[in-house]
Amino acid sequence: MGKPHVRKGLFMTTRIRDFVTTSQAWIFSVVSYDIGEGDVKCLLRYIPDESGDRVSENGRYRKLDFHESYAFLRTHRPEYVKDVHEVPKKDITEVLRPEERLPWIAEREEGVQDIYELLGKAIPKDRIGITGSFLCGLNNQQSDLDFVVYGQKNFNLARQVIADATKDGNLLTEIEQDVWRQIYNKRNPELSYDDFVAQEKRKNNRGVIDDTYFDLLYARDWAEIRKLDRWDYEKGERMGYVKITAEVKNASFSFDSPAIYEIEHPEISKVLCFTHTYTGQASEGELIEARGVMERTKHETRLVVGTTREAKGEWIKSLSLLQENKSLTQINACGLCPHSRKP
Repeated sequence: MGKPHVRKGLFMTTRIRDFVTTSQAWIFSVVSYDIGEGDVKCLLRYIPDESGDRVSENGRYRKLDFHESYAFLRTHRPEYVKDVHEVPKKDITEVLRPEERLPWIAEREEGVQDIYELLGKAIPKDRIGITGSFLCGLNNQQSDLDFVVYGQKNFNLARQVIADATKDGNLLTEIEQDVWRQIYNKRNPELSYDDFVAQEKRKNNRGVIDDTYFDLLYARDWAEIRKLDRWDYEKGERMGYVKITAEVKNASFSFDSPAIYEIEHPEISKVLCFTHTYTGQASEGELIEARGVMERTKHETRLVVGTTREAKGEWIKSLSLLQENKSLTQINACGLCPHSRKP
């Protein structure tokens, strides 16, 4: 299979997990669905740099961290800098689509091919993509694999496939404690290490293949995008930090961006989460504790988690899961207790 056709000079609708390239050869990750606005909401990730350590067929690049990207654009394109980076559609020369480029990348990367084939046994292959540095052709030896699965049904099937393959142990292996510790330190969440790992393990959206760590990321398919509620993107009046306990009524889009948790609460109708750390954190019917900024709009009052990059002082945790996990730990400990054993 040849390299995917590059649609230069032609803008099309974008969705999260896509990347876009501008006329300056800057590469941005798309962080929001296109809801008909004039600009694409994204984050600057790579810039051309002759001394950069990332190399593609287009030359050398340097990867920017979150704060570097804002500083760079404030100097070179201050009009792009809003809450996130907003790039005018006229400045975009190429849209990199995960689902279009994955087959081409899989032909050249054995680990990518193995997971692509594994997932492709359960879900349509055109609903699977790869994002991040591999999508941009700027991966190196340390790069993780970031797969994208489109559509709720497909994503849930993919998670089950990963869980089953990890349990089987032939292709995928369990994540070791040192890797969990690295993930925890990178996320630096407002949860204890044990609570964080308990929450993450049941998501079944992470794995290891040949010592390479990978993620499964969700994105809406085109039918789900048409059902997107535009009011979730409406800015509200900030009312300050609050902590709530509530039952989750609907968690269908809890792996989306923003993650959406509809809740049963006397004042707040939903929790919106803008940090990957707390996506997929709770299921329907579970009791959660959440702390974030309360916002009021013309349509609803909601709690927003992830109002800053670090999300300090903000969190979502499933009290139901953690209580169940605690109870199991106590039962196991009691079972190992010599005084509990029958003679």
